[in-house]
Amino acid sequence: MTAEGRPEGFREPPSINGSTSNLKANAPTKCCTPNLKLFIGVLALCYFSKSLTGSYTKSTITQVERRFEIPSSTVGIIDGSFEMGNLLVITMVSYFGAKFHRPRIIGTGALLMSLGTFLMALPHFLMGRYNYETAAGRTFTSDANSTFSSPCSSASSQGTLQQPAPGCQVGEEESSPMWIMVLVGNIIRGIGEATIGPLGVAFIDDFARPENSAFYIGCLHTIAVIGPLFGYTLGSLCASLYVDIGFVNLDSVTITPQDSRWVGAWWLGYVVAGGLTFITALPFWFLPRSLPEAPRPPKNQYDEDPDAPALEPLNTLQEEETPNISEIAKDFLPSLKRLFTNKIYILYLLSNIVMFNAFVVIITYTPKFFEQQFGMSASKTNFLIGIGTMPAVSLGIFLSGVIMKKFKLGLLGAARVAFFTSIGGFLLTLPFFALSCQNIEVAGLTALYPGPEAVRSDVGVLSTCNNACGCHQNQWDPVCGQNGVTYISPCLAGCTSTQGAGRNMSFHGCSCIQSSGLSVGNSSAVLGQCPREKACSTMVYIYVALQAVSFFVYCLGSTPMFIITLRSVEPELKSLSVGVFMLMLRVLGGIPAPMYFGALIDSTCLKWGSRRCGGSGACRLYDINTFRWLFLGVTSCLRLLGYVMFWVAITQIKRTLLRARRAQDIELQKTQGNRDQAQDNTENEASEKMNISDGQSADGSEKMGITDSLAANGNDKMNIIGGHAATGSEGMNIDDKNARQTDD
Repeated sequence: MTAEGRPEGFREPPSINGSTSNLKANAPTKCCTPNLKLFIGVLALCYFSKSLTGSYTKSTITQVERRFEIPSSTVGIIDGSFEMGNLLVITMVSYFGAKFHRPRIIGTGALLMSLGTFLMALPHFLMGRYNYETAAGRTFTSDANSTFSSPCSSASSQGTLQQPAPGCQVGEEESSPMWIMVLVGNIIRGIGEATIGPLGVAFIDDFARPENSAFYIGCLHTIAVIGPLFGYTLGSLCASLYVDIGFVNLDSVTITPQDSRWVGAWWLGYVVAGGLTFITALPFWFLPRSLPEAPRPPKNQYDEDPDAPALEPLNTLQEEETPNISEIAKDFLPSLKRLFTNKIYILYLLSNIVMFNAFVVIITYTPKFFEQQFGMSASKTNFLIGIGTMPAVSLGIFLSGVIMKKFKLGLLGAARVAFFTSIGGFLLTLPFFALSCQNIEVAGLTALYPGPEAVRSDVGVLSTCNNACGCHQNQWDPVCGQNGVTYISPCLAGCTSTQGAGRNMSFHGCSCIQSSGLSVGNSSAVLGQCPREKACSTMVYIYVALQAVSFFVYCLGSTPMFIITLRSVEPELKSLSVGVFMLMLRVLGGIPAPMYFGALIDSTCLKWGSRRCGGSGACRLYDINTFRWLFLGVTSCLRLLGYVMFWVAITQIKRTLLRARRAQDIELQKTQGNRDQAQDNTENEASEKMNISDGQSADGSEKMGITDSLAANGNDKMNIIGGHAATGSEGMNIDDKNARQTDD
């Protein structure tokens, strides 16, 4: 037995904590154990679904505008409602959400996004069938019945055309409130999305290794950009399908996807996107609160101990500790003050607000610009945007993360990369001003009756060739005459007879076409607008190619731009900085930009549609020259202003870093000076000690010299005594000699 009462040969049993750690260390690792990469994968799927839904929403702008017969400014409000919902909660979520279980909060936000997406599709199932306006010989109704009449006859016989539609009162204007449901659904989407961006990115930056953080964020944004690729493709597919597909006989539909009255199956994509978002929300509820990437290095006492406890991860959060909301709230206002007194952050925020206005205008109204400028259908427009530009954006964002990781750029390096890539992307957009098409010749709007001359502002849609037809001037049912001129309706073309049915219907005996110099046999027209010149079909591909290269160059700086937001503030303010950053972008960019630019687009409208019961509907024809200059000019000016402010922010970063270096140098100099002074003091003390030792040695030598002198004196004295003794001996010898002589 040992002194402790333990049998010899037995080791002391390990402590309870130690044994538990050993069991954890020796336990086999499960293949499905949550880790940071698993969180990144789930978050990437969530980013994919939300970006798919957002891009699909952009692709349905014109479809929603036509379906609800609302102007572009109202559509801008619907588009900006997403940002409205986002700003309601993003600041609070960014600050308070960072203190709680972030994965579950993100999952809750994804569920809200799914709910809002389903709500946006609901109006289709509550509204009646789509009734587009037509003044042709065939009048389409919801039950697919058709009535035929001569397009142009006496005014009295056309009186029925001037009567209100069935179910409408005289003077009543139809205004469907169903678009409000789309707006509310988009607001709910914005509320849910507020949890994903700030909390997800900050979660990765907290638990990833510093050298991997930018790369992971770049990969996340790359996956997010793949979403619009599928979103616009889905939008292209749905736009090619008629809105009431499955409920009406498609052979009875007289309009084509190129027609400005065409409405695709806009609701179908929201059902698909809502279901996908719901699926991606579920995994977040099964993830832990913290998922560190790097383990804590072993302690010294365990370096060679095979039974050491399992390594503890870095940046772990104690799940059992629930933060006190009141304590967190106390720090909220001081944290905001610290954030808004950060000059670099404020300058960078202002520059991004201006640039974000241009970005929102481009993303929101590019499909509409393509449709009006190049005469393309919504389906083909969405397909070109999705296939042509989104892969370039995705590749650019991915490479931006690689650049950050490879070169390990700091704050200043990231700002420089972001600035120069932005300038490069902007320069590639300048040729857009030269890629233009002319307005189509529409009699009474962009061309005079009867020839294709420029119209004056006081010229109306009536002329002597159609004045006796009693036509509706507000209706839009365009036909293309054999003279290459588009007429607002067969009646305004002066056509007197029809042949065929559906999309194959043709009109003959058109007096306005005859007045342009054609013979009676060539005075016919077909449904739809006249095609644009062939050069337009070539220009659109050049435009898309340049836009793809421009987006690629611009997106090379996307990750550095986002990293600036994180690295320009204190570590504890990262989540709040991202939240405030997104909040301000939405308040001052995402919300107002679609509204004010939608109003600018409405100012270029040449021909407004009409609702079934009267009143102005969606615009049918724009002045594309004015539209082009507004679209390209406004976005270019906003981007240039943003770049100037960005340069000021970079200058402030350089000054701040320079001051920090000078302060560091001064501190180093002080430290070095203190070290030198301490060393000098040490050397002086050592010298003094050496001098004291030398002095003591000198005193000892002097003492030894004195002793030697005394010894020498003693020797001399001894010699003298010896001498005296010798003298005495000699004297004694003399005395003895004298005594012997006396005796003799």
